[in-house]
Amino acid sequence: MSTPASRWFHTIEHRPEASLRLFLFHYAGSGPAMYHEWAGLLPADVDLQLLHLPGRQERRADPAYTEIGPLIAELHEAFVAEVDDRPYAFFGHSMGALLAYRLAVALDASGERPPALLAASGWAPVGFRTPGPELMDLPQERIVEWAKGLGGLPPEIYENPEMLAMVIPAMRSDLAVCVDYRDDEAAVSCPIVSYSGRSDPLMTEGAMSSWIPRCPEYLGNVEFPGGHFFMHSEGLPITSDLVRLLRGRAAALSR
Repeated sequence: MSTPASRWFHTIEHRPEASLRLFLFHYAGSGPAMYHEWAGLLPADVDLQLLHLPGRQERRADPAYTEIGPLIAELHEAFVAEVDDRPYAFFGHSMGALLAYRLAVALDASGERPPALLAASGWAPVGFRTPGPELMDLPQERIVEWAKGLGGLPPEIYENPEMLAMVIPAMRSDLAVCVDYRDDEAAVSCPIVSYSGRSDPLMTEGAMSSWIPRCPEYLGNVEFPGGHFFMHSEGLPITSDLVRLLRGRAAALSR
């Protein structure tokens, strides 16, 4: 039996009167809580939904995925049940960008209405240094040191033993999903914008340009100071840019 769509998408403040929707996809080991501060940064015309993968937070009892194919298939089914007729955008960071991209590919393949905008942060189809499978088997302290070395991981995560006990198992399964992914050069039918950290050790130089052949319109890359987790300190400029672009796309689609 499929999991209800309401289990896959968490709502902080339901805004049924909002004319636009923004779906946020979290990075490996995290959950919807990573975006809770963003709710206060969005205007009243944007309704916010946060992806909630199994194996973490309120879904700790649900088996986590370790392969990307079954995960995207289930996510696609849940999203189709959740979406309505309002224009919407996807934003994902790192693994979240990968999932948002592959969900957009799946929506195109099934003939569903695509997002008005796909925003990819901290990940690109070519030039992203996906961690090797050996990382998943390292002791917890080694995984924490690796994550800290990426720059910008909030200390409330790695300094809290109870938090780590929840994060590390989810991170292991999420990394398995990333390792399982094989790029097929699939394109999407919506515009793409990207965001990156200037000192991100997981991104090779010029990696974001690999988005150009994957979409009908590439809206460019916005680079911020910081490492892989730059988005934790750049919520305001990122959400401001997302709202501007989503409003523009929604206006264009309504003509």
